[in-house]
Amino acid sequence: RLFFLSHLHSDHTAGLTSTWSRPLYCSPLTARLLPRHLQVPSHWIRPLEVGQRHVLGEEVTVTLLDSNHCPGSVMFLFEGAFGTILYTGDFRYTSAMQGELALRGRHIDCLYLDNTHCHPHRAMPSRHRATCPLSCPCPTPGHCWALLAGVYSLGKETLLVDLALEFRTWVVVSPWRLEQMKLLELPDVFTTEEGAGWIRAVDVGEIRSDTLVSWNALHPTIAILPTGRPVRVTHPNIHPIPYSDHSSFSELCEFVKWLKPCSVIPILKSKMCQAYFEQYLSSASQTLSDLKIPKLVQKSVEKPSQKKEWEPPCLLKKAAQRSVPQGVVYESPEKYTEKSGEFTGVQVAQQNSCKSGFCTLHLTGEDEMSGEQRGATGGGSAASQAPVHDEHFPAGLAEQYLLTPLNVLKQFSPQTFDKLVEDFFRRGEAS
Repeated sequence: RLFFLSHLHSDHTAGLTSTWSRPLYCSPLTARLLPRHLQVPSHWIRPLEVGQRHVLGEEVTVTLLDSNHCPGSVMFLFEGAFGTILYTGDFRYTSAMQGELALRGRHIDCLYLDNTHCHPHRAMPSRHRATCPLSCPCPTPGHCWALLAGVYSLGKETLLVDLALEFRTWVVVSPWRLEQMKLLELPDVFTTEEGAGWIRAVDVGEIRSDTLVSWNALHPTIAILPTGRPVRVTHPNIHPIPYSDHSSFSELCEFVKWLKPCSVIPILKSKMCQAYFEQYLSSASQTLSDLKIPKLVQKSVEKPSQKKEWEPPCLLKKAAQRSVPQGVVYESPEKYTEKSGEFTGVQVAQQNSCKSGFCTLHLTGEDEMSGEQRGATGGGSAASQAPVHDEHFPAGLAEQYLLTPLNVLKQFSPQTFDKLVEDFFRRGEAS
């Protein structure tokens, strides 16, 4: 199994801890940030250059493409015997993506699509248009006020740089965030010095009613929340800004229409949106004309299977493991007399146990009424189906009870049976 990490947001890093022990493929920038965010051991991190085609073993080829979501985020283009798959991860589509050589004219069998805003009502302005309302006059000398920007630990750095350049001020950040800005090699507009600038970047969780009250007690303060998701405003000085790092619905449609994949699979399973893209899908069947099947796969197909051919199960062996159905039990008289207390004291000579080809057939419960049919169809003694004569009966009365099948006894009337009993006792008295 191969493991790939599209970016470092927490909803994509479940399971990544300091105990991770598998090779993990990602972009070089994500590789630099991984030990800092999740303490993943560096010897398991496998950075792959963005925009280059990488062959992993002989089974899969992968190309990393910038996804325009957050620093280090990428899309994965997989090629192999399975076809061609594009996994967008979280991404914000721009028309510049149509210039990607790896995607231009590429036949995509399956597109795994970021469908965060996949709904006609989720209209989203471009990032540039979303920041236009922030172009307010700079504070006049002597008028001290502050702007709080609620951001996550990774993402929206470009917005902070744009604000700093627009208003010609420093952006005050925490020491931890400043170190990260240096890792990202961003313009030098960030500082940890209090009061050096009137824009401050804070965690999203700090933008709430009670913190705004505290800040405004010191000096006038407003806060912005750059997000494309609906936000519940708890203070009049909190202003949501529709600045999103996910594609809008119209951008998703434009992307799928241009790419023309054979199928679309939404990454967020709770939001099924394939119906919106059916008109843009390719009608061509999945083809692999531009894909060379790896030699390892070819050998495995051409090589005869080493597995043992399937053999039908032995029914006799299975039958031997099962208990004999109740009501039809074949066994010798000795075994029956040893197990049942009902016949205690009745002894039968062993040499007479199967006299004249008969064997004991014991019937119990409800099966007793259908003993004739079961004896005929269930493989009972062949002699039981022939006409019965007097000489077929055993010589002793006990043997007659134990050795004569029930279906044979039923062929005689009670008068005939009584006569046989009387004859038996007369022979005993005569002897």
